Amino acid sequence: MAKRSGKRRGWIRTIFLLVVGAVVAFYGFCTVELVALRWMVPPTTAVQAQRQVEAWLHHRPYHKRYVFVPLGRISPDLQHAVISAEDGRFYQHHGIDWLEVQKVVDQDMDEGKLGRGGSTITQQLVKNLFLTTNRSVVRKAVEFTLAPLAERILTKRRILELYLNVIEWGAGIYGAEEASRAWYGVPAAKVDREQAARMAALLPSPLRRKPGRMNTYSAEILRRMAQTGW
Repeated sequence: MAKRSGKRRGWIRTIFLLVVGAVVAFYGFCTVELVALRWMVPPTTAVQAQRQVEAWLHHRPYHKRYVFVPLGRISPDLQHAVISAEDGRFYQHHGIDWLEVQKVVDQDMDEGKLGRGGSTITQQLVKNLFLTTNRSVVRKAVEFTLAPLAERILTKRRILELYLNVIEWGAGIYGAEEASRAWYGVPAAKVDREQAARMAALLPSPLRRKPGRMNTYSAEILRRMAQTGW
């Protein structure tokens, strides 16, 4: 009996060490990649890989459109619209917007269920780079730990540049340049204020929403932009 108990403890210890090793390796990989992303253009992301696998599993055609452009070649209106829509306190927080987190927690407690995520642009960036769109407590915990690390390694300008270039803006469409050309037939630098608001309105659900249907939400984004002085 004692021998069997010893074997069980041995297995538990081995599994524990393997899990710890995997976690350390994952965070080490993320840290190295974030440092490299100060200069490097990411060839792909975890979410882009996820979509490709999903298409393969469901026998759907998949064509990825992804071109990385410098922030200076993305319309200021589009930059401002995305910040207004996704993370109004982007320049004030350090990866986690605790005021927004409190609002989300209060709302979830009132409704008795998990609702909106309240993720910052930095959290969404690390999700796109290293995780998937599948919602879980584990994924949220990883976001919460990686976002402050990303803020320590990258500048706000670089975080915004990476975010605008890798996020999903439609089926197989990644980044502001390809999204602008797909939805409006212009490069990202030429997107006007109205178009920018409609594109930003897609981001919570880019696979289901279309710019032409975003009248109410795009008007709200324009209002937020005006309040900020943009």
